Amino acid sequence: MSLIVSRARSTPLPNLLAWRALGFRTICSGRLGLAPSSPYTPAPAGTKILESFKEEFEVGSGVITLETGKIARFANGSVVLGMDETKVLSTVTCAKSKSPGDFLPLTVDYQEKLYAQGLIPNTYMRREGAPMERELLCGRLIDRPIRPLFPSGFYHEVQIMASVLSLDGKQDPDILAANAASAALMLSDVPWGGPIGVIRLGRIDGQIVVNPTMDELSSSDLSLIYACTRDKTMMIDVQAREITEKDLAAALRLAHPEAVKYIDPQIRLAAKAGKQKKEYKLSMLSEKTLEKVADLAATRIESIFTDPSKGKFERGEALDDIGKDVIKVFEDEGDQESLSILPKAVDTVRKKVVRSRMISDGFRVDGRHLDEVRPISCESHHLPATHGSALFSRGDTQVLCAVTLGAPGDAQNLDSIAGPPKKRFMLHYSFPPFCTNEVGKKGGLNRREVGHGTLAEKALLAVMPPEEDFPYTVRINSEVMASDGSTSMASVCGGSMALMDAGIPLRAHVAGVSVGLVTDVDPSSGEIKDYRIVTDILGLEDHLGDMDFKIAGTRSGVTAIQLDIKPAGIPLDIVCESLENAREARLQILDHMEREINSPRAQDGTYSPRLATLKYTNDALRSLIGPMAALKRKIEEETGARLYFDDGTLTIVAKNQAVMDKAQEKVDFIIGREIVVGGVYKGTVTSIKEYGAFVEFNGGQQGLLHMSELSYEPVSKVSDVLHIGKYITMMCIDTDVRGNIKLSLKALLPKPEPKSASGPEKVPVVKETVSVETSSFGETVASLPSVVEPPQKSKLAVPAVVIRTAVECDELEKSYPVDKNTKPKRTAALKPDRKLKSTASKQTVTQKEEEVFKSIGPEETVTSCGETLKKPPRKKKQSGDEAGESASVSARKLKIGTEMTAKVHQVRTHGLVLDLGGGIRGMYKFEGDEETEFEIGDALQVKCTSFTTKGIPVMALVDDEEL
Repeated sequence: MSLIVSRARSTPLPNLLAWRALGFRTICSGRLGLAPSSPYTPAPAGTKILESFKEEFEVGSGVITLETGKIARFANGSVVLGMDETKVLSTVTCAKSKSPGDFLPLTVDYQEKLYAQGLIPNTYMRREGAPMERELLCGRLIDRPIRPLFPSGFYHEVQIMASVLSLDGKQDPDILAANAASAALMLSDVPWGGPIGVIRLGRIDGQIVVNPTMDELSSSDLSLIYACTRDKTMMIDVQAREITEKDLAAALRLAHPEAVKYIDPQIRLAAKAGKQKKEYKLSMLSEKTLEKVADLAATRIESIFTDPSKGKFERGEALDDIGKDVIKVFEDEGDQESLSILPKAVDTVRKKVVRSRMISDGFRVDGRHLDEVRPISCESHHLPATHGSALFSRGDTQVLCAVTLGAPGDAQNLDSIAGPPKKRFMLHYSFPPFCTNEVGKKGGLNRREVGHGTLAEKALLAVMPPEEDFPYTVRINSEVMASDGSTSMASVCGGSMALMDAGIPLRAHVAGVSVGLVTDVDPSSGEIKDYRIVTDILGLEDHLGDMDFKIAGTRSGVTAIQLDIKPAGIPLDIVCESLENAREARLQILDHMEREINSPRAQDGTYSPRLATLKYTNDALRSLIGPMAALKRKIEEETGARLYFDDGTLTIVAKNQAVMDKAQEKVDFIIGREIVVGGVYKGTVTSIKEYGAFVEFNGGQQGLLHMSELSYEPVSKVSDVLHIGKYITMMCIDTDVRGNIKLSLKALLPKPEPKSASGPEKVPVVKETVSVETSSFGETVASLPSVVEPPQKSKLAVPAVVIRTAVECDELEKSYPVDKNTKPKRTAALKPDRKLKSTASKQTVTQKEEEVFKSIGPEETVTSCGETLKKPPRKKKQSGDEAGESASVSARKLKIGTEMTAKVHQVRTHGLVLDLGGGIRGMYKFEGDEETEFEIGDALQVKCTSFTTKGIPVMALVDDEEL
């Protein structure tokens, strides 16, 4: 120890810094002091070595700690409240001089800095900027239960700052900050009537959870914040999913004893480390001045408030005249002291007159009964050019709501360290100065506007459809046109109607109403002798009353609540009783709203937005975006739509259906869509054949539009209906495994009514001869003898058993012309990957034909007629004399295994068309293992090996050994 003392004495630094370097505690009792020069000298009287004080207790399933003395020692009061790894610091400071006004200048600032979660802000300056909405709301949450507990006449400026120091992501720090602020006020020398306890309750699967985590809140149908003193309620804030009034009252009664658990630890901590309460100067009204003002103005004030014909501004002008007359009397008497507090005295007299009349007579300022709702006027679709709108009026209060729908990418990014990262439903409340006939300046975020807008937003969020069913981002603008009380609840009503007008499938309408309270308090004991609950309060009744209880909900239950009070608490029984009064008023308002609009309006107007979500590969989306997003911007500029990209998802948002169609066409042209049978597409005719037309669509894909699919009426030439470059809309009617796409125009046309048959029914007749029919492809086919019945067409309208004639092959051969005099050779012992040889005069196979052949396995290929034939064994060519001796086989007798002599009718690139006799044609495919030449007219001995699915006989050569 002597070594340490010698080191401290030898250092040139002051004693205070030396002691700090050696790790000793500093001396502090609201100020800093120097350490004694010798360790053996006792500390001077009146000073003490400061040490941190801590209180630890349990609430719910968590352990709460209150600690003071370690940090923020210069503050009038400071507390660090911790729960698990979350820590929140709250400090209190108070100005020495009194404010010149007649109100309490209390400021509550709540801060969430990203270092609490180990993050750096993503801003340009890498600093936190102006307070976010969440920070303003948390500041209001702390302010509302604390403000009523300051003594009357205390007008000194007070500032409370709550800062989140560490956040583990489990608990929302707003409740912790409110309790820490209460503890800091208890430790300070500021006069205050606390402490208070603040608790949050959730309900999961019907079970109440105390202090739920943020993950638990996401699955909870109730978020109840309750603040109270030991025996009275101070503040309530609720967000719920249509909870009944009975269940809500039960939750409130359970919340009260849980919140009280925060009170005793604060009292014990204040007893250990708290400061003595200081005697601050209070601005109190003298009884003499109040009596004099009452004598001069009470009768005249009562006459004004008993005249229901006077409106808000008429009453205001009459009260101003009374105030001027009272001021003149005091000026004549030269009572300067009373003149400074005269406005407060007149307001106090007015408050007594109005409250006594409501308690004694049961009548209000505007002549209504206590439970009577003001006249209501509703009008939906007030603004025709918006997505949805509504004008809601209740008495003199009027609110205009407009709904705007956007893409998922328009959702608000919440850079808060707590809560969800994005918000897709927003309600922005605006209170302009003209709504109260005042002159004012519009600035940035206003705490009151943010609070009222969030309350209405929470009320409507409970009935919004889930994101998977309705992926739009929704914004409501609530513009207060005239204000005389309950504008936030009018925003709920107008917002619900505007959402329905926009076509949003709400579960039910939501309405809101504000309930007030007037009490008669015994001055000696402070107990409530009598009270009246007032439904749908005016702005004046809000100012002069004791409670502003805003309750919103559907017919099924409550969705949002906000309770603010002016006295130092009200009994919980009165709060629960007010719930029933609010429910009855809410049902009356819902009746008016449902008569105006009771279901979502159809989105079929010019200004109805459209949203489409399409799935693509990320490579396809990259090609759509283009370099530096140039292609995306070009599409947006040309169409007016907006494109949003996510992992494999493209979202298109358009103002109307015409813009959506235009944007989808652009996207389809670039990257296409998955071809779906029955889907409608648009494309351009690229080529016209005798049998139909080829159409390019869906990002460069080709489809066949056969002439039989052009119209229900017969079409002789394709060129009569289509031309190259024509832009058409068609339907996909079939696809196959090879990628062939069949399109139809007539599928989009109305079917002609069938002609009524006249005369007796025809009896089916059996025909022995071969009949000739025309298929849906306009090809002549020979059908086998069968019973003639009414046609039963398949999906492609082709007969079940068809033997294709030469006409079919002739038409398709025109697309692939070949010199018929050319003698193709069959090459012997070719490698599997070698192609068939041909002479120089023979035209080569087209690229498309080669691709088709490559896609077929080694055991099958495609002829120039488009049919698949099995590979026949190598056979020997037969002489012409032998062919002449063979008799032709009729179509009726042709069976698998039938041998016959056939003549070469046509020589194709990959096979032969054989004349089987009787006008029947068969197909034979070249082999690639030896060289053989064929000429038209050669006679071959062949055998039928199979039939194709369309009835074409597949022939094979008969070897000499088999003859």
